[in-house]
Amino acid sequence: MLPRTGDVLRVTKTASVQFTQPMLFRVIRVHDWQTYDGWAWLDGYQLNASGDAVERRSIFVLLQGLQPGFVARNQRSSAVPIRSGLPVAVG
Repeated sequence: MLPRTGDVLRVTKTASVQFTQPMLFRVIRVHDWQTYDGWAWLDGYQLNASGDAVERRSIFVLLQGLQPGFVARNQRSSAVPIRSGLPVAVG
């Protein structure tokens, strides 16, 4: 099965020998370029453990070697409470 845009994958040496250190990868696009059977070019972002993009990459992988990836959720909430009914100063 082909990955889809937005999928997070764990890419290891089972997907390609160049990935001796596992990496998390968020897919932007799967190219429809003709290549070896079962292999594909993927565009996406290498992610850190928090799920933040650290580098944009194009990778050539064996599809069967890709694994689902999971990103640790940050325990801090970045939400700011919104108080309604108060005037907003502009300018």
